[in-house]
Amino acid sequence: MIDMHSHFFPPISQQEAQRFDPVRAPWLAVQKGEAEGHIMVGETRFRPVYRALWDPDFRVAELDAQGVEVQVVCATPVMFGYGWEAARAADWAARMNDRAIEFCAAHPHRLKALAQVPLQDLALACAEATRAVSAGCVGVQIGNHLGDKDLDDEQLVAFLVHCAEQAIPVLVHPWDMMGGARMKKWMLPWLVAMPAETQLGMLSLILSGALERIPESLKICFAHGGGAFAFLLGRVDNAWRHRDIVREDCPQLPSSYCRRFHVDSAVFDPAALRMLTDVMGVDRVMLGSDYPFPLGEQRIGELIRDAGFLAPGDRQRLVRGNAESFFGF
Repeated sequence: MIDMHSHFFPPISQQEAQRFDPVRAPWLAVQKGEAEGHIMVGETRFRPVYRALWDPDFRVAELDAQGVEVQVVCATPVMFGYGWEAARAADWAARMNDRAIEFCAAHPHRLKALAQVPLQDLALACAEATRAVSAGCVGVQIGNHLGDKDLDDEQLVAFLVHCAEQAIPVLVHPWDMMGGARMKKWMLPWLVAMPAETQLGMLSLILSGALERIPESLKICFAHGGGAFAFLLGRVDNAWRHRDIVREDCPQLPSSYCRRFHVDSAVFDPAALRMLTDVMGVDRVMLGSDYPFPLGEQRIGELIRDAGFLAPGDRQRLVRGNAESFFGF
């Protein structure tokens, strides 16, 4: 199996983080030799984590136990640094990408890294994406928005064009979710806003007409099964047919653009996976676990393995073949 969506967080010290931003830079609070710790943002606890997030040997032992041959790792989104001035964010991204490459170098045939980029500056983002891939990353991960700018913003479209021209695969991960004080408990930002953010990113590319300007060679995948996209696509098509303001920038039926996207399989329900493969196509869904977080698939690949509606060849595409094609493994 190839798991194309997992996260890591390097052992960033508090002192290292404070040199970048004593309030917003993340760091890892863990005692030497301990198996559990916390991601910190300034002096605030952000998330409890365990050893697989920073220890590649421990991670690969867990992958062995689950039958995962290759895992693609990317930054925990709190590491993005999009709120900093561009030069600082570029320095941070380069450091984090080098740490990701170092993390994977412990098991180079098992672990593959995605890069992060200073998305707030087009030139710096393009330069770091190219540098990081040349240094060993297999693609880039970006957030689904940059402040109030969605993926249809010309700067972000230009970055995606660069990735298409350079044959750099892109994983889009939701972050900095909408909702504010209305989603103050029960992990509602992750359960409600995160799927909405992903759908918003996909629809912004479709309805803006941006996909008409981005080369079809772009390999772009959206995390968490594309969020709410597949379930609500019929609503979008209906609106396109009956409201001119929906189709004014979008020359084709929205569902016709599904062929431009990939999604991962992190939907946790057989009926949801069936809908996802029906809407996106079995060649556009890749095993992605969101390991090693509690909201990820705890038995990696179990949903696909147990999906009786999948033909054996289609199941193999989801657990391996599609990722091989997407990343060029």
